[in-house]
Amino acid sequence: MAGELTLSPVLSDALVILGSAGIVIPLFARFRITPIIGFILIGVLVGPSGLGSLVDEHPWLYYITITNVVRLIPFADFGIVLLLFAIGLELSFNRLWQMRRLVFGLGALEVIISGAALALFVGLASGLSFTAALALGFALAFSSTAIVLPISGTRSPVGRAALSMLLFEDIMIVPIIFVLGALAPNAADEGWAGIVRTLWQGGLVIAVLLVVGRLALPRLFAQAARTKSPELFLSTSLLVVIGASLATALVGLSPIVGALIAGLLIAETEYHTEVELIMEPFKGLALGVFLITVGMSINLAEIAGEIGAIALAVTGVVVFKALVTGVLLRLMGARRSTAAETGLLMASPSETTLIILAAATSALVLDAETARFWQTVTAIGLTITPLLAKLGAVIARRVDGIMHVPAEDEVDAARTIIVGGGRVGRLVADMMRTHARPYVMIDSNPDLIEAAKRDGYRATFGDAARGDTLARLGVETAPAVVLTMDEPVLAQRLVGKLRRDYPDLLIVARARDPDHAAAMYRAGASHAVPETLEASLQLSEAVLVDIGVAMGPVIASIHAKRDEFREQLERDGGLSEKPLLKTSSLREHGA
Repeated sequence: MAGELTLSPVLSDALVILGSAGIVIPLFARFRITPIIGFILIGVLVGPSGLGSLVDEHPWLYYITITNVVRLIPFADFGIVLLLFAIGLELSFNRLWQMRRLVFGLGALEVIISGAALALFVGLASGLSFTAALALGFALAFSSTAIVLPISGTRSPVGRAALSMLLFEDIMIVPIIFVLGALAPNAADEGWAGIVRTLWQGGLVIAVLLVVGRLALPRLFAQAARTKSPELFLSTSLLVVIGASLATALVGLSPIVGALIAGLLIAETEYHTEVELIMEPFKGLALGVFLITVGMSINLAEIAGEIGAIALAVTGVVVFKALVTGVLLRLMGARRSTAAETGLLMASPSETTLIILAAATSALVLDAETARFWQTVTAIGLTITPLLAKLGAVIARRVDGIMHVPAEDEVDAARTIIVGGGRVGRLVADMMRTHARPYVMIDSNPDLIEAAKRDGYRATFGDAARGDTLARLGVETAPAVVLTMDEPVLAQRLVGKLRRDYPDLLIVARARDPDHAAAMYRAGASHAVPETLEASLQLSEAVLVDIGVAMGPVIASIHAKRDEFREQLERDGGLSEKPLLKTSSLREHGA
């Protein structure tokens, strides 16, 4: 029939998912709520037990609902792969070493005690086998990295405690997923022989990935970075993730083991920040698909039928985890307010719980009905996490009567960001080191960064003009941002963006000439130093003194010429006062 809209089921599902992301992400961001909750609620709404159940009565609902969850499973699996890859990117051996006491002390105790106790009281009390009880207990012991860290941050006492526990949980994903992968259906069919074969083959593949990755990935990403092509960088990242996932899947392990290892390997390179940024939209969308499938697994009618058991399970897990975490923090010397707030913040299960439950079901360790019940409990727990965080903050204020206790390293975290790793950027970094000021240098040229690191500079790869690269380096707390690159148009755009996003930020920029300096001032630079002007004045001073002109008149003429250019910049740049051109003046004004 002419004009009739016909969509294939796959295309219809894709449009529903993309439309949901377009609604959920900006709407929940507007109210500063994690979109994780929104995706779960969307899954409940448009899923087979929601509006999807009414398609037969109202056919037009076909275009805004999903009636077959099975079609989404491949996309959900890919979302899990990208999620584990992102977790790997956030970890690094240096980061773990700096927080080793909290991570391997507090974090280990929290996971082991919570997991073992939940396995005993929840798993065995429910009549599960020993293996199933352990899988369920440790799955419930995990807390949500995706929800907790945006709420707590990483610099407050609560944030540091939460980060240490979440880091250890991220590490524990490796052995847990490894063991569950070894207990996959082929292992169940062949007994211990299949498990042993999967373990040694998997161990061999992981060893090969670690060796080859350390040798090949820096060179691979360096070549991609030299092309200045975001598309090639993205395709290289996806190639690494998919290749590592396929390698582990071929020997019977879960593909998410390979994805996690790929993330850990890239985290040790200079390109991890750029990979994080370029993969962020895909990770968010893929995770959204996974969470929508979780929401679709929540059957409101079934919840109504067993509301008592679900409410008891949610309450029991939340209260137990809050008590364990709070007591451990108190025993390790934390304030009562910190212990109370962190305990409630970490009390809910997490998206990782859903991953482990899915892996345990796939490995036939847990039956589907048990997994479905605890998926429902986890989904509800994820949804109420922001409410628990607010409750924890209220209790913390009443316990100690304080709003916030600065972290021990919060003051030292602020560092000047130098954009550009060339000759000028190095000179600025040298002066920072001379005066013992913390800094970090960033450049999108991998060769410059590699050379700078060899020479002892604190340097990292990244494109300052892309996304939130500077935000990840701490621009919000940075004393200043110094733009040293010799790219006038890019520098001017970056100045404008920084000024819009951070109105009070000190921005010192290199300019080619007075005209470019005026444009930089108009864009919002605090100081713009035209290199041709200063070089010309210094050349003039040197030649005049050496040919016999007295120093006094030379200096006076240099000042006069500089004032002339200051007036020109004031006029051309539309400034309310004459700009400062001398580097000594910058120091006087706290640059």
